[in-house]
Amino acid sequence: MDRLRDFGFLLKEVSRLYSLRFERSAAEMSLTLPLCKVLAYLERNEGIHQSRLAELTSIEPMTMVRLINRMEEDGLVERRADPADRRVCSLYLTAKATPTVKKIWRLGDEVRSEIFRGIRKAEREAFLDVLDRLRQNLRQSEVLAALSVADAKATRKPKQSSKRKRTSRKSANR
Repeated sequence: MDRLRDFGFLLKEVSRLYSLRFERSAAEMSLTLPLCKVLAYLERNEGIHQSRLAELTSIEPMTMVRLINRMEEDGLVERRADPADRRVCSLYLTAKATPTVKKIWRLGDEVRSEIFRGIRKAEREAFLDVLDRLRQNLRQSEVLAALSVADAKATRKPKQSSKRKRTSRKSANR
């Protein structure tokens, strides 16, 4: 059997099991996976807009609104007006969020230690290097795909509206 053919299945399964393991441990601390994802991404991207945070965390925009509202009520997050665009708010962690974020990172360290048990440091580093290169390749592919779609749209001739076509045909028939 070609192991490479199963790469996507394996990657998805490892991701699913890792998330499940993390989520179970987080639940023991009264944390949810979405809350952990939002706080972790916010710590690394303070000032981010809610819509971008939803993309990064793979949380539906409406769910993100409810989650941010609840986190704001709990004093973990604050919204600030974006000076560049008054229609959107930038998100920031509050000092009250710091202990929770530290708890999340400790939990992540514990789960990673568990799943990397028996794997030498050199193997782990090589594995992470390969994953990072795979991510770069995929991002590059996405950028190239987006550019070719944009190029195709730019070079495409605008279509005549149906009404305009009928008028043109009538004029030609006269």
